[in-house]
Amino acid sequence: MGLPTPVLETDRLRLRPATDADTDELFALHSDAFVLRYWDSPPWTERERADRFVATCVRMADEGTGARPVVERRSDGAFLGWCGVTRWDPEHRSASVGYCFARTAWGQGFATEAAGALLRWAFEALDLNRVQAEADTRNAASARVLEKLGFRLEGTLREDCVVDGVVSDSWVYGLLRREWAPS
Repeated sequence: MGLPTPVLETDRLRLRPATDADTDELFALHSDAFVLRYWDSPPWTERERADRFVATCVRMADEGTGARPVVERRSDGAFLGWCGVTRWDPEHRSASVGYCFARTAWGQGFATEAAGALLRWAFEALDLNRVQAEADTRNAASARVLEKLGFRLEGTLREDCVVDGVVSDSWVYGLLRREWAPS
């Protein structure tokens, strides 16, 4: 069963399916070591990774396992990053949410706005009961985004990631349908 990636608009943003035209921006985003300093994998060094990322977005939509749209500014179409609902499990009515934004987009509320729009779509279209997210315990900015969206800290996964020899912990956040308060 397919799950077409939605096109969503907010006051400032447009979320739309990733295309091959996004590979330059995706590569720039995921090759920025500072952006990925809290990520669970090292920065990209090969451009082919951006092609595989877009192919994975298309495959998730075709298989019905999730939606990972890119996020652009409505005023000028500038690429800002991406936001995704993945690991959709219709039987358990659950999914995971994640996002990654370029440094130039930080501190302006774009991640909260984009993830909020995607969550609204996911709770309505997928009839979700629970959404989960994880954030590196050193990533206070991502934790703030999740908390603004209504997620609750549920626990810590100790030493769950080892990237380039660096061991890190992750916080696990959850958001239940009954706690969801769309703005």
